Amino acid sequence: MESREAPLAGRSAIITGANQGLGRSIAEHFLRAGASVLLTARGEALLKQTATELAPLATHPGQKILARVADASNADHCTATVKQACAELPNPCILVNNAGVYGPFGLIEDNDWLEWVKSIEINLFGTVLMCRAVLPHMRAAKYGKIINLSGGGATAPLPRISSYAASKAAVVRFTETLAEETRDAGIDVNAIAPGALNTRLMDDLIAAGPEKVGAAFFERMTKVRDSGGTPLDKGAELTVFLASAASDGITGRLISAVWDDWANLPNQREQLTASDIYTLRRITPDDRGGWKKCA
Repeated sequence: MESREAPLAGRSAIITGANQGLGRSIAEHFLRAGASVLLTARGEALLKQTATELAPLATHPGQKILARVADASNADHCTATVKQACAELPNPCILVNNAGVYGPFGLIEDNDWLEWVKSIEINLFGTVLMCRAVLPHMRAAKYGKIINLSGGGATAPLPRISSYAASKAAVVRFTETLAEETRDAGIDVNAIAPGALNTRLMDDLIAAGPEKVGAAFFERMTKVRDSGGTPLDKGAELTVFLASAASDGITGRLISAVWDDWANLPNQREQLTASDIYTLRRITPDDRGGWKKCA
């Protein structure tokens, strides 16, 4: 039974990349909202520490917190993760694909190719593989919530961070496509842009330096870091909303935790469904008033 205080009570979620940063914040907000969680990450020590530190938040009846070392880019790991969630958690109806890396910095021709590919494998393939693993269960249950983490790389070019930009744009298009495939299955699939976060990824970017990421972008991100960045709570709160019954029927969207009035989306559900708002679309000259004629 959901309530305003515990909108995820009676639900369970798999959260990838949950041992630090935004993933940890999402896990904390889910627990406070009443959900049981299975946290996954590649780093065992930090994952165990995170699960131990968050355990006291599991205060609702029947609530559980589990941790599993897993690589989202490994298909066998994804299958095993979903199998454990279905066996040990009540009503595992939520998947949060948060695991991600920036990948190599610098010009594409200078990038280490294996590092470039690995970024695609984690950011894109990891999202797809976890969805493939959980979808049969959600289809059988005729209900599910899938939330994929996107970012600035999905909606604007990111020179010198090409693998991240390409993978995140692909995640959004995959989100839109999967939403159409599951539209009649009771499954909502959305992506979120959490804002410029002051996390490990930001540290990696700053450490790369202006020569690798470009002077203007380096300066802008340094200012973001020094100002504290976007609070992790914003992305986590949006994720709770998209995992709750309040967002039922909202699907196939890329929603910004910072700029979009997402809390009021249920009031515009019909208009949203009939539009292409919060999606990636091609802009034509007519969309911008046509070409200006030469004098």
